[in-house]
Amino acid sequence: MQTNFTLAQLSDAETARSEQILRKCVHCGFCTATCPTFVLLGDERDSPRGRIYFIKAMLEGDRAPTESEVRHVDRCLSCLACMTTCPSGVNYMYLVDHGRHHIEIRYTRALSDRFLRGVLARLMPRPALLRWALVLGRLAKPLAAMLPATSADPGGATLLRRLRAMLEAVPGRLAGPSSVDRPQTFPAAGLRRKRVALMPGCGQQVLAPEVNEATVRLLTRHDMEVVNVAGSGCCGSSVMHVGRKEEALAFAKRNIEAWLREIDGAGLDAIVINASGCGTTVKDYGHMLADDPVWKNKAAQVAGLAKDVSELMLDFGLANVTARPLTVAYHSACSMQHGQKVIEQPKKLLRDAGFIVKDVPEGHICCGWAGTYQLLQPELSRRLRDRKVANIESVRPDIIAAGNFGCIGNIAGGTGIPVAHTVELLDWATGGPRPPALR
Repeated sequence: MQTNFTLAQLSDAETARSEQILRKCVHCGFCTATCPTFVLLGDERDSPRGRIYFIKAMLEGDRAPTESEVRHVDRCLSCLACMTTCPSGVNYMYLVDHGRHHIEIRYTRALSDRFLRGVLARLMPRPALLRWALVLGRLAKPLAAMLPATSADPGGATLLRRLRAMLEAVPGRLAGPSSVDRPQTFPAAGLRRKRVALMPGCGQQVLAPEVNEATVRLLTRHDMEVVNVAGSGCCGSSVMHVGRKEEALAFAKRNIEAWLREIDGAGLDAIVINASGCGTTVKDYGHMLADDPVWKNKAAQVAGLAKDVSELMLDFGLANVTARPLTVAYHSACSMQHGQKVIEQPKKLLRDAGFIVKDVPEGHICCGWAGTYQLLQPELSRRLRDRKVANIESVRPDIIAAGNFGCIGNIAGGTGIPVAHTVELLDWATGGPRPPALR
């Protein structure tokens, strides 16, 4: 793709990187076949190629984006399926994040849009606030039936439709805070083989605390010392994806600082992450802070230690397995398969644990969760969830497994088949309790 940036524009490091990404695009259109929004809507503007043109125009013009440009960029899920498909190596993830940041600082959204995005950016990274919001949300949940179930906007991006989606997303049951999520050290069950930090996350602590609990049991049972490091928390992705780059960098720096203290102290062999969206972000810290001379080396060091729990466990192998001959449909979260390229490891571990593992048709298509997407574009999100559920149910599994708590909650809302985190099934197969979804 030909670009026309000025030398002054290219003096900005982020713009220079985006220019190089744009130049790699050859307009082939392979990305359209795997883009969920294009598959649903058939609109070139709702494809990666269309969004690339919009982002190029707003960056080259050094101008505020138009309402149409914002609408179509907002509909991107950041599933990154286009990057898996692209034969030219276009790093769409960096480009769309740059575009969102540009929109955030140069475009004035409607008041209702600014309010909802502000609320989500405040709540999502902060477990205590999110928990209280959900408690209050349970009181208001019956009002959802009074709000519109459809929208003139194909994504459902109208205030009342979004409010309904927010109320519908409030869980009927909310577990209390888990003691596992407090800063502490969990000793290895036997002779310590590794010492690892467990990323506590943010939303998962509130919506699925059983995942961190299962992870600690699994790792300590396999002779790893696990530390929940004081000061670590949200990875920053929840605010990055709504264009708040500076806030995302602040969360990243806080984590880096906390983990480096531990590395320089008792030491760490790995930073273990069990929410794939967080894993994609932490592994990208080196890029996020590449332009900061104070932080870039620290960020790269932390990113190099980050591992999905399935990557770490495959290196170790499962011990003392009691086979569980259930048929598992494995849903590969977008951030796992497209963002981290972690594809076979979880499935091999599940097979090693005695499960019968089945791939899901159209496994490359997003389930529609995508962090705040299910709230900001609820109709597109619901259509993608229903499509995903139909594909999963076609393989007739006993249970569904995934490596991202958001996907788990989203898919569970559309099917009666139990859904569990991969680590819960591995924990169960190696001596842990039956996953709550199967009780």
